[in-house]
Amino acid sequence: MLRLVRGLKKTKERLFSPLRNLFTDRGLDEESIERIEELLIAADIGLDATERIIEALKNSMGHGGEADPLRVIGEELIGIMREAEPGQQAGGNPRVIVVVGVNGVGKTSTIGKLAHRLGEEGNKVLLAACDTFRAAAIEQLEQWADRVGAPVVRQKMGSDPAAVAFDAVQSALAKGFDTVIIDTAGRLHTKSGLMEELKKIFRVLENRLEGARIEAWLVLDANTGQNSIRQAEAFVESLPVTGLVLTKLDSTAKGGAIISIQSTLGIPVLFVGVGEGVEDLEPFDGRIYVSELLGIDGLDTA
Repeated sequence: MLRLVRGLKKTKERLFSPLRNLFTDRGLDEESIERIEELLIAADIGLDATERIIEALKNSMGHGGEADPLRVIGEELIGIMREAEPGQQAGGNPRVIVVVGVNGVGKTSTIGKLAHRLGEEGNKVLLAACDTFRAAAIEQLEQWADRVGAPVVRQKMGSDPAAVAFDAVQSALAKGFDTVIIDTAGRLHTKSGLMEELKKIFRVLENRLEGARIEAWLVLDANTGQNSIRQAEAFVESLPVTGLVLTKLDSTAKGGAIISIQSTLGIPVLFVGVGEGVEDLEPFDGRIYVSELLGIDGLDTA
């Protein structure tokens, strides 16, 4: 988890350090609560989550001032994230992960890093090049595949992405692969025709393949903060999104958006990207995230 800790450095230093410092100068009173509210909103925590935290702090003031404000904030943040924890995953083989998102968020590099991580865990991973409209996209995926030692299923430019996805899963079934990761074309969330193309991939896989476990992972750029929620909502409305990946966490001070994104969408963040290296994809742990931001240990996660 050291990479996750390092990835939070900018968020911690620029936004949450003032929160911690606030309590070294004064106790919890109305003025400090107003300042906390300002800091949380500035940290991209989101209005709804901020209101919940402020309410919890005000309630704690009725207990003789004994409650630790940072601990109250931390436990409330963890409680918010726990509402979006992953549910029980359905069985099935192979596991099919369809990776979606807008242009430039880092889908293909995320796929390469994920393939590396799964391979290190003993999984046989097959990649599918379903961005068939850009030669550069296929080349980029193949470069990552060579780097991590995973084969790629591809077809000629302009092929039907759903057909490529189907062929990849069929190949995985025939050759005993555990996981298929499908790279899709980046698209603006406002383009309905491109969203329909994504829907077709799921229809084809679900209708023609029995026993496969199909998931949709949405990749978001942490630098966009809460602005990513709007684009995410369009994908969630159209596709069976089961998990989120936030990339570029190490380059932003908007890491608080992890809270608001999960709170708004009700979908868990599964991984975060914290660098450009092949190993710089970390499983997201909400307890470690909050503990590191606030500098406190032993938070209640029950």
